Amino acid sequence: MANPPAPVLVFTWGNPSRGDDALGPALYERLQEIQSAGRLPGVDLLTDFQLQIEHALDLRERDRVVFVDASVGVAAPFRFSLLQAEPEVSFTTHAMSPGAILCVFAQVEQQPPPPSFLLSIRGYEFGLGRPLSVDANRHLDAACGFILSLLAADGIRTWHAAATEGDYSGQS
Repeated sequence: MANPPAPVLVFTWGNPSRGDDALGPALYERLQEIQSAGRLPGVDLLTDFQLQIEHALDLRERDRVVFVDASVGVAAPFRFSLLQAEPEVSFTTHAMSPGAILCVFAQVEQQPPPPSFLLSIRGYEFGLGRPLSVDANRHLDAACGFILSLLAADGIRTWHAAATEGDYSGQS
């Protein structure tokens, strides 16, 4: 019999071969090292190249979820925001948004999705074969410290308060 899922899911995505698009997977690797040392109880980690419809099932039995990705559309070093279920009109179910995943979950499970958040880490260079940029590495450091403080916090209120803050441009 499989173990039940942990109450918290950290779901990262991105392409490690495309420069700063690797920010999500890089955060996953850092958190995985910490988890291997036994310091992230109650947290499941998941990473992929892109969000797909099947990922809605990964939200089952969660108290909260944080999605993590690189972004060029946020202030440095990162933005943390509350997600809402949003239907997505598309000809494909590949490369879905987190809001669309939440919407699929609600439709399939016939219940609201768990409280979900998006951690968007500022990236700059997304060229094929490029390493993480120097600035993106700094933003990754800030985002890692931020997520660790959230994961250590008591209760969902801290997460909602952090999402109200939004941009964390003062931390870089």
